[in-house]
Amino acid sequence: MSDTYKTIAARAEGLYKEKGSRFIAFAIPVETEEEIKTHLLQLRKEYHDARHHCYAYRLGADGGVYRTNDDGEPSGTAGRPIYGRLLSADLTNILVVVVRYFGGIKLGVSGLTNAYKLATEDALANAVLETRIVKARYEVHFSYAQMNAVMQLMKTKDIEIKTTDFNADCRITFAVRQNDAEAFKQQLEKLNEVEVVPC
Repeated sequence: MSDTYKTIAARAEGLYKEKGSRFIAFAIPVETEEEIKTHLLQLRKEYHDARHHCYAYRLGADGGVYRTNDDGEPSGTAGRPIYGRLLSADLTNILVVVVRYFGGIKLGVSGLTNAYKLATEDALANAVLETRIVKARYEVHFSYAQMNAVMQLMKTKDIEIKTTDFNADCRITFAVRQNDAEAFKQQLEKLNEVEVVPC
């Protein structure tokens, strides 16, 4: 099973113009719905004079959490084409907002669908793509006597240590690549007086 996903490294912008209307696209890396709300509020405030703020997002390593919003445009003409581009590019943990300034001439359903799609494509073309690894997080509890054995195991894998507490009961919070997680957990649990719990 794949434990990697594709996203964008940083915010990127795109632009599409049609019959006087301007479609400004913002592609933003995100990890939570809270972050998404913050970005949406910020863009609505910054572009308060725009007619529409349409968007789509995908979250999670498998892109399983998603939403589209037409923000007053005819149903299916804005959010869905934006989302379609995210699927085509196989990107997740991403929000794309397309801000529309109306130019006075209606574009029709196919014209709108195309405009939102092309604005999104432009933003994604300007973005730096990156592949990220899905990691599982654990906390390991162990006695001071097991310190060396635990630390030796930590060095054998690409372990990301988050926090350490080496008082009477030692604890380390760490992240390990999802596909390696179960085997690494079992290695730790083979040591005496060691407990590993997900966190």
